Amino acid sequence: MMPTPGVKSADIVRSLLRRSRQGALATLMAEGGDPYCSLVTTATDTDGSPLLLISRLAVHTKNILADPRVSLMLDERAPGDPLEGARIMVAGIARQADETMPSVRRRYLAAQPGAEGFADFPDFAFFRIEVKGAHLVAGFGRIVDLRPEQFLTSLDGAETLVAAEADIVAHMNEDHREAMALYATRLLGAEAGNWRCTGCDPEGLDLQDDRRTLRLVFPQRITEPMALRKTLRELAELARSQAA
Repeated sequence: MMPTPGVKSADIVRSLLRRSRQGALATLMAEGGDPYCSLVTTATDTDGSPLLLISRLAVHTKNILADPRVSLMLDERAPGDPLEGARIMVAGIARQADETMPSVRRRYLAAQPGAEGFADFPDFAFFRIEVKGAHLVAGFGRIVDLRPEQFLTSLDGAETLVAAEADIVAHMNEDHREAMALYATRLLGAEAGNWRCTGCDPEGLDLQDDRRTLRLVFPQRITEPMALRKTLRELAELARSQAA
């Protein structure tokens, strides 16, 4: 999918990070330092940093434990010429998540529910990529390097929203499936499906139906649950007004 003229580069990077569920992970071989590339499944932390669930038996994990520098390529996965779609290369440091990062496990499994069956295997661990920058290719002549602060979501001042995220996601999925279907079909132009919420943050709501993913961007930054409730209600009303 070619970017719409006028869409900011940072918005394209944010969208790809939030919507991607697989990518190519580049690491450096533990012996010799040669480049190594592998396919991985992905999710994002609350601020948009990429998340991985990988086995210590895998070559890429052994590489990371020896040298945590990585790059991750994500693309549109659109039909047609793959070089016509937007793609990004995110560079950073892969760190194993610990008990101080409770959102990592929850958000990864929300985006990758099929991983629930092996997430607790002793050889598997969650990793979070501390982003150092992104390289965007968004069509002919549109190649941009961006700093993390240009595309990651700031969580400053949004502590109450971040703390409530798990309850918000559960509430949306238990009580507001109709609203999410309206967001997906009326506001985002997607086909009907079993749309559910996988996460929320100050800038938007993540929706998913099997392997289809969407990002509902809020009209303004939101930092606390009451404001989120008001915005989601207004967006649902807007969607209903557009219903055929």
